[in-house]
Amino acid sequence: MNARVLDGEIITSSLDDIRNYDGVRSRRIFAFCIDYLIVGLLLIPVAIVVFVLGVITLGLGWMLFGVLFPLVALCYIWSTLGGPNQATVGMRVMGIRLARLDGRTVDGLFAVLHSILFWAANALLTPLVLLVTLFTDRKRALHDLLLGTVVVRSDR
Repeated sequence: MNARVLDGEIITSSLDDIRNYDGVRSRRIFAFCIDYLIVGLLLIPVAIVVFVLGVITLGLGWMLFGVLFPLVALCYIWSTLGGPNQATVGMRVMGIRLARLDGRTVDGLFAVLHSILFWAANALLTPLVLLVTLFTDRKRALHDLLLGTVVVRSDR
């Protein structure tokens, strides 16, 4: 593998091509919207199951409604972003994927960690999260910088 070190991070040669980052920021925003729509649709059958479970357990199962959205979203992230395509359904529609700068693949646990850091950064720094991408190389967000990842075009 042809790699070099940049600012203490190992960069593979395929990630050096500037064409891999054309339009990534806007594609990433649209992919986020598509993914949240999909998670919202996945919530419907899961909420029905939790409702029935709550009826069966005399209301005790309804306490799951508080963690339902994060649970469904993290399962979705684990199975899609941590899968062989290294992209959620929204990311695949928009033609982007997540890559690690060290060249290794993104597994399910790493994908969930990436997502949790994104949510935490959004909770603390909304609207500044997207502003970070204006000033970093390769249009990386704060959680990308922390984990050594980058979002690249998959169609190039």
